[in-house]
Amino acid sequence: MLRASLREISAALKDGQVNPVELCQKCLALIKATRFLNAYISVTEDTALKQAEASEKRYRKGQRLGDLDGIPVAVKDNFNTMGIETTCASNMLKGYIPPYNATVVQKLLDQGAILVGKTNLDEFAMGSGSTDGVFGPVRNPWTYSKQYREKCLRNSSVSNEELSWLITGGSSGGSAAAVSSFTCFAALGSDTGGSTRNPASLCGVVGLKPTYGLISRHGLIPLVNSMDVPGILTRCVDDAATILGVLSGHDPKDSTTVQDPFHPFQIPSVMDTSHLCIGIPKEYTVPGMSNETLAMWSKAADLFEKAGAKVVEVTLPHTCYSIVCYHVLCAGEVASNMARFDGLEYGKACFQHVKICLR
Repeated sequence: MLRASLREISAALKDGQVNPVELCQKCLALIKATRFLNAYISVTEDTALKQAEASEKRYRKGQRLGDLDGIPVAVKDNFNTMGIETTCASNMLKGYIPPYNATVVQKLLDQGAILVGKTNLDEFAMGSGSTDGVFGPVRNPWTYSKQYREKCLRNSSVSNEELSWLITGGSSGGSAAAVSSFTCFAALGSDTGGSTRNPASLCGVVGLKPTYGLISRHGLIPLVNSMDVPGILTRCVDDAATILGVLSGHDPKDSTTVQDPFHPFQIPSVMDTSHLCIGIPKEYTVPGMSNETLAMWSKAADLFEKAGAKVVEVTLPHTCYSIVCYHVLCAGEVASNMARFDGLEYGKACFQHVKICLR
């Protein structure tokens, strides 16, 4: 049941094969059973069960709010959630209770989704391993897979259990681990320079960074305003498209969102790929890339070709400047955004007795 897609679980709820409370309880039980992953900073059990009970009443009346009604989701802990602590994995915001929901969170709730918890991350979403938050690192669920354990046994150099766990990538590692471990059906991340796509890759799930302006940033605590985008983590592409359809659209509270109306879409079960032309940038094959990564890249290209698509090599000559440009923008905007957490405007104040010695 917990391994179902959004479309499948939505149909099961609609047909009465499972009820929202039962589904919520199963997710909460699995969250407790996988606490060692450290995927969640806070688990909103009481809130989630109340939302599930309200969803169950709507189903009984035939008044469900949408396709996500009764489905458990998780949210990265840098999105404001009304009445629920939002920390950005930092002591600076410990105890901060937002008075409003981020637009993307509100859109999920408006569809009847059930919020089971806030997920772990690198502090203020600045990192790529989900190891640098004050609540400790997130462990990749694949660490505990049979395949990885057998690999460790074959490698005599890996003997210390504490050192053998795998990172999730970051900064949305908690959300990726939550989806990968089946504790929720979808999760929100944020993506500035790969913070959704990177952990999705490492945890074996789907990570999508929507086009800038397609989804509102209102209520997302900013890192780099010119590049921050709410991200989507799911277990299949169809689920990502479903969530994208719910979240997209203009928001009067965010002037950077697109004005044009967005029309949700569904990915067909059978897709004609014969008209597709897929480019592989030659600049992306860089020194140090593992043979395993190159092999998977070639395998994906072969699958597209066998399905009738055309795969060609392309060149993106400015790729070599991308990291430099990113770091210039990132350093400047991060410094500007972090300056507000001075204990006066925002953040935890630190009072100390200071003795001034006059000579």
